[in-house]
Amino acid sequence: MADRIKLNIDGVEVAVNKGTTVLEAARQADIYIPTLCYHPDLQPYGGCRLCIVEIENMRGIPTACTTPATEGMVVRTGTPQLQELRRDFLKLILAEHPNSCLTCERRERCGPNDICLRHVAVNERCVTCPNNKQCELQKVVDYIGIGETEIPYRLKEVPVDDRDPLIERDYNLCILCGRCVQVCQDVRGIGVYSFINRGSDTVVGTAFNRSLQESGCRFCGACVEVCPTGALMDKAAKYQPELDPESVAVPCRYACPAGINVPLYVYLIGEGKYREALAIIREKVPFPGVLGRVCIHPCEEACRRGELNDPIAIKFLKRFAADRDTGEWRQFSRALPPTGKRVAIVGSGPAGLTAGYYLAKAGHSVTVFEQFSRAGGMMRVGIPDYRLPPSVLDAEIDEILRVGVKIELNTRIESINTLFEQGYDAVFLAVGAHLGMKLGIDGEDSPGVIDGATFLREVSLGKKVAVGDRVAVVGGGNVAIDSARTALRLGASRVSILYRRTRAEMPASPEEVEAAMEEGIEINFLVAPLKINRQNGRLIFTCNRMELGEPDASGRRRPVPIKDSEFDTDYSTIIGAIGQRTELPGEFNLKTGRGNTIQANPDTLAASRKGVWAGGDAVTGPDSVIRAIAAGRKAASSIDKYLGGSGDIDEELTSERRFNLCAGMVEDFLEKPRVRMPEITVAERHGNFTEVERGLVEAEAVAEAKRCCQCGVRQQLSPAPLPPVTSNRKPDKAPEEVLFPV
Repeated sequence: MADRIKLNIDGVEVAVNKGTTVLEAARQADIYIPTLCYHPDLQPYGGCRLCIVEIENMRGIPTACTTPATEGMVVRTGTPQLQELRRDFLKLILAEHPNSCLTCERRERCGPNDICLRHVAVNERCVTCPNNKQCELQKVVDYIGIGETEIPYRLKEVPVDDRDPLIERDYNLCILCGRCVQVCQDVRGIGVYSFINRGSDTVVGTAFNRSLQESGCRFCGACVEVCPTGALMDKAAKYQPELDPESVAVPCRYACPAGINVPLYVYLIGEGKYREALAIIREKVPFPGVLGRVCIHPCEEACRRGELNDPIAIKFLKRFAADRDTGEWRQFSRALPPTGKRVAIVGSGPAGLTAGYYLAKAGHSVTVFEQFSRAGGMMRVGIPDYRLPPSVLDAEIDEILRVGVKIELNTRIESINTLFEQGYDAVFLAVGAHLGMKLGIDGEDSPGVIDGATFLREVSLGKKVAVGDRVAVVGGGNVAIDSARTALRLGASRVSILYRRTRAEMPASPEEVEAAMEEGIEINFLVAPLKINRQNGRLIFTCNRMELGEPDASGRRRPVPIKDSEFDTDYSTIIGAIGQRTELPGEFNLKTGRGNTIQANPDTLAASRKGVWAGGDAVTGPDSVIRAIAAGRKAASSIDKYLGGSGDIDEELTSERRFNLCAGMVEDFLEKPRVRMPEITVAERHGNFTEVERGLVEAEAVAEAKRCCQCGVRQQLSPAPLPPVTSNRKPDKAPEEVLFPV
């Protein structure tokens, strides 16, 4: 082809496109040429001089990163002359960087707090560097090899700049490679960094030595991603080479149990691409509308934007995308041909339906058995309609039915043996945790006393539930909050939550607690139940005042009764919402653990019996919808492998998979406030189960998405070229000269 050329690199014939540099050609041929300033996404300029090569019939020693490949070119990359020159150039670089540990044979045995046997100053030691064992420079030094040469080091004496959140800057470790300047200016279009001063006094910095916040930084972390040393560091990654890089660079995605590509769908919403954003979400979960309303959003807790002011409202944005579902993603959804294998799933909650969805798409015949009259598990019977409208859940269950999953309602499975006898090849148990726990006090079996799980279930299934005028709810979790707000909607004039610790220890979502208080629900902290007496049709509830003592097994401070602090209050209904447990038929014959949960392999979710898997609340105890969905995905993959499939349930439902890397400077970016979810008024909530949250309008959603730091660009940047790994340290002697055919 006319636009292709051939050249010879170290005896290897390489064909590349015209315009390709020698370094890029070598990389395509898996031939490593050392470099520290080059990066695949940046304009090369040959600053470090480490990528020098010899080229036949060319004068001088050119840098491979700036030299275009030409037809018939013959390149040598590893001659003794080149190796010696690289050592010299590397020594010049190390003269401006702490280097004693880089050339010490004891480096791997030393820790940050060890006494140096060579009596090297602390600020000259690699083991005290926050980037130790993660450092690109270390790897290049090991590859080139400079022995135990003593290299004079000039300490720059620049104070470590830790004024900003998220990123720490230590220019004493900077080697002036220029990558951070290029990626910030040329790629991201922001321009926070630049070269300051000239000659030997040149440093990288911000204008007038401003903080990153004052300079308009977006805190995307692209600069940290390309830095080859510890000069720019994620504060969360300091001294922790064992951390998964994604957990620091893109913590929102890492925190999502289902692995949703959070940064990408948030970005797509900001670009007005709502259908594509929904497709990204649906690649990992079949319940985007549900999660957009009830997810516990661990992604928001991890969001880096939260270090600047408030985290991105990721849950709200998920709902925004889900509420605009056009079904376009279906055209990219694929199902495999029938396998002839049959899978029985017990329980139609988020774990069971998720597993069924992906197993059906893998070609297996799936039947879900549900003991109640409506499908959905705790999504249906544990979450009130004012938080999760039935129509939203119904629509997403319909999508699961669309791929061929069958659901048999009002069917309670008592024996796993029966399922195998009916010809099922695998069984997934996702029975949830529907059995409310007892308060453990006298009088709790009195009429008018009910557990929270049963109370919410009866209301959700349309049964008539009378609560009277005054209701007490015991507990501090989401079930307690939901029970209290439900009782208020059923006509109670006064609802009180009794919790034995303080608000700081409440496991309920903070936003749900605030909503309950806004609706007029009282929360009485440091109160614990003692006994219940029924008198004249009323419930006399005797309680104790408490105080907090030492932490218990949960890490929270243990509530301790205050002597002689008993008091009585009368109620019409008392709801105990202190937890749920799994109810398993005895004929399941499975190993169980605390709370009657099923013991399952954490990696595969295989239970103690061949052909049986378990997941969701049945394994973990009461947990979240998103973690149950993640369990359903894991179970589907494991079961598919067991049935002869690949176990690969991932799919791509849109071709939109990349950020526009050029973000540009955004005025007042750091000050932009988090969006508030519009809600119906408290008065409008009275006596009905109308959804409280109204959803974001388009302008609100786009503005919120554009608050994102765009940490996801870090995963889009190409990795820097690293030396081949053959051993812990490469021998210091130069490699033999490569011989070329004449």
